[in-house]
Amino acid sequence: MLVSAAVCPCPPLLVPAVAAGAAPELDTARAACADALGVLAASRPDRLVVVGPAAGTADVETYPQGAHGSFRGYGVAVDVTLDGKPPGPGDLDGHPGADLPPSLAVAAWLLSHVAWTASPIQGLGIREPLDAERCIKTGRDITTGSERVALLVMGDASACRTLKAPGYLDERAAAFDAGVARALGSADVAALAALDASLATDLKAAGRACWQVLAGAAGGAALGGALLYDDAPYGVGY
Repeated sequence: MLVSAAVCPCPPLLVPAVAAGAAPELDTARAACADALGVLAASRPDRLVVVGPAAGTADVETYPQGAHGSFRGYGVAVDVTLDGKPPGPGDLDGHPGADLPPSLAVAAWLLSHVAWTASPIQGLGIREPLDAERCIKTGRDITTGSERVALLVMGDASACRTLKAPGYLDERAAAFDAGVARALGSADVAALAALDASLATDLKAAGRACWQVLAGAAGGAALGGALLYDDAPYGVGY
């Protein structure tokens, strides 16, 4: 059963070494993510499932605790493991490539930043775009049974908020992001389940599928929500 969930953005710029000091406007986002992870830890879950968008052929890819990720593709020697702690010397020896998709690598960095020790961790990469029905079923499968499960859901909103945004300006983006913010802030599971997948794809909103996994995991539970951060630096909704 689902006992708590947190939704965080997943730009690599959340990792200070990647931002190289050029993104102080993300300090507030980093602090909000840390606060959200504190709420997850306080719920004392038996297992933390980290869900994030991923490229690839598999609809859903599972990553075990200890899977490796890297930000070397962004020009910085930062490696992470999905275990809630920074990798020590030699931990990545024998691993020539990074297993984790970027969204889960960001999650691994966030978890190491707060020194997550509350529970074992499992990663799920969700292929974009994946239809809503499959996303919701995936969420239901995660929380089937009596195990106390917490979800860390990674994903960005639209990438079309300004002329300089990665997806250029789309006049529909602000309204889409506002609807997502309302749904997350009020824990409106029905609104998340009803998100328009086609529109989300047009707006390059990579979090849509993962938010619908959350909707499936939450099911008919009576939930409360709080919105800790809502902004669009660089024209992308976080």
